Amino acid sequence: AAPAGAVSFGVKHTEGVNVEVACQGRAEVGSVPSTGTRWPLDKGTVLRFSMSRASTEVNDNKVTVSFYAEGGQPINQAGVFLTGIGISLDVDADRDGVVEKNNPNKASWTWGPEGHGAILLVSCDKESP
Repeated sequence: AAPAGAVSFGVKHTEGVNVEVACQGRAEVGSVPSTGTRWPLDKGTVLRFSMSRASTEVNDNKVTVSFYAEGGQPINQAGVFLTGIGISLDVDADRDGVVEKNNPNKASWTWGPEGHGAILLVSCDKESP
């Protein structure tokens, strides 16, 4: 997706985004800083990004890739807006009638009237062909 004549690229991103650059199949160590570093644009170079937390509003994070010609002259930019979606299975883990997001009993299960942990009833029948 790089423009013709591009030989290197740089990445800028907002705080809520994690970025990794893999050159020739080797991942760079640590996370990519939000600005200032340039990488050669070689065949097999992959840019991976992910969200480190759920968004507070739609399109609140962004990744911008700048492409450079030989000598460092900027050619073009490409950008993407991101919205991180948080998914959590919240349960009444201590069976007291209150669903709590961070109940420590979510990670284990104990049988009986004094037990804890989620009880899931799963419908595994085939309702439509």
